[in-house]
Amino acid sequence: DVQLQAFGGGLVQAGGSLRLSCAASGLTFDDYAIGWFRQAPGQEREGVSCRSRLDGSLYYTDSVRGRFTVSSDNAKNTVYLQMNSLKPEDTAVYYCAAALSCRSWDPLSYDYWGQGTLVTVSS
Repeated sequence: DVQLQAFGGGLVQAGGSLRLSCAASGLTFDDYAIGWFRQAPGQEREGVSCRSRLDGSLYYTDSVRGRFTVSSDNAKNTVYLQMNSLKPEDTAVYYCAAALSCRSWDPLSYDYWGQGTLVTVSS
């Protein structure tokens, strides 16, 4: 079985920080591009970041660039999303996902998904 599990969400005030984790089993995450997505109520799922498999390049959507940072711990097969300077607009359910590449932000391009974790940023 392939499992991805996102966790670490919670309630934080605007301007605060939160670190999300994505733990993988049945899959070695460095064999895949790892994306973070988020979905606010009533909105489409939006790509947040992607770490490529081939060269480790990091990609961020414009709205989070400079505030969010992706990192990883190979020994734990875990990818992290460090979120700083959080804004109410960041409120969403966050998901991690695995794909073959970061070529597309289309969620349908991602083969494996974790259970989302809710991030709520209060104003």
